[in-house]
Amino acid sequence: MKRPEFVNEVILPQGVEAQVDGKTVKVKGPKGEVTKTLLSKTVAFEKVDNKILLKSEDSAKNFKRIVNTFRSHINGMVEGVTKGFVYKLKVCSGHFPMTIKIEKDKILINNFLGEKIPRVSKILEGAKVTQNGDVIIVEGIDLANVSQTAANLEIAVRIRNRDRRRFQDGIYLTEKAGVPI
Repeated sequence: MKRPEFVNEVILPQGVEAQVDGKTVKVKGPKGEVTKTLLSKTVAFEKVDNKILLKSEDSAKNFKRIVNTFRSHINGMVEGVTKGFVYKLKVCSGHFPMTIKIEKDKILINNFLGEKIPRVSKILEGAKVTQNGDVIIVEGIDLANVSQTAANLEIAVRIRNRDRRRFQDGIYLTEKAGVPI
């Protein structure tokens, strides 16, 4: 006996347009446009009125997981083009005065723990990085690129082979989407 198909939907708010072309979903809103290709053999996308329908041929648990994951991706795209995403990181330098220099597609971290060679963190496409004193603000409309840029900053100044309780220098995420961490 075959299970029935599983259908889930994303309702688009007013002012947001979407286009579905096979496995590619393009969402356009007041802040910009985000395009993602969501690959799966079992999920089909369809735009009806102000909804995007996600259909799976089967309602087994594994198929539902894939559909719900894609629904979360599309919800993130809609939130990005309407509100945007903002991550705030704090520069903590207790031992050596660290300096941050923002260039086109990278961030240079000078004098981290007294090192002579600057550490480099990559800024992904679509993420905008600004510095306000010892606070670094990463913002954009694509959640994956904004969060990965913030993670790249934290990873670039990870401390190894030292006691983290004593050497607390680094760049740490302090706020995500207006919510303190």
